[in-house]
Formats: sequence, structure tokens, C-alpha cells
Amino acid sequence: MAEDLHIPYGASKEEIYQALLPQLKALMEGEPDLIANMANIASALKEAFGFFWVGFYRMAGDQLVLGPFQGPPACTRIAYGRGVCGTAWKEKRTLIVPDVDRFPGHIACSSFSRSEIVVPVKRDGSVTAVLDIDSDRLDHFDEVDACYLEKIGELFC
Repeated sequence: MAEDLHIPYGASKEEIYQALLPQLKALMEGEPDLIANMANIASALKEAFGFFWVGFYRMAGDQLVLGPFQGPPACTRIAYGRGVCGTAWKEKRTLIVPDVDRFPGHIACSSFSRSEIVVPVKRDGSVTAVLDIDSDRLDHFDEVDACYLEKIGELFC
């Protein structure tokens, strides 16, 4: 799938995810390189939804290290349990943050980020990375995002 994404015009958020998921599966099929797959997923999500920032942080020892992303420059390293990403890693669960200014210990990589969702990417029950998406709008993410982004995370298994 080197061509443009095929997203129905005027589709709902759920319909966009439904159209995107098989395209991402096809894109990753036969490509063993983790970084290449993360790069294409970040790009596809940014293109499909226009999110402010989309990217991955990979687990490296006791830290998350910035991986492929789309958007403005980002924090390079995040400690276990710190910020939204580190907390999602520690708790091994998806976190939806409607207002990042109200999240205790939020790490502000950009003052334009207003809401965030972080989805742990797991392999054999262990978190190997997190998918981090920021919006410049408050309360942007919901359970629809969580459901489909978790399915996208499962593509790495």
C-alpha cells in the first residue's frame, strides 16, 4: 500500500478506523522491521485524522525512547511511571486524558497539546512500546479511539 489511504468521504470516526485497519494490516504484512511499521502507522493515523501529534515510544531499559512520529519535535526519553506515556506503560492500559493540564505529572512536550490518548503496545503480555496521540483540542479522544487504537497496537503481536 504505497498509494494514498482509501478513506470514505464524510465518514464517521468509527468508519475511518474500520477502513484504515485492514489497510494497516496489508501495509505491515511481510514487513518484519518494527521501525518501518511504526513509521507507516504514525503517518497513516496523522493523514487519516489530522491529529496534532502521533508517534511511538519504544521501551529501552527503564525508559521509553522516542520512535517514529509525525508532528512537531517531541520529548526524547520518558521514565517509567512518568507522564501519560510512562503511566500507561506502568499500568499496562490505555489512558484517555481529556485535559492534559489536569493530569498529575503531565510532561508538556508542546504547549499546544490539549488532550491525549496513550495505548500500550504489548507482546507476550509485556509492554514493548506505547502509541501516543495528542490533540490540540480538549476532550478529543473517547472509547471508539481506544478500541481501534488497541486493535492497531495488536498488529505488532
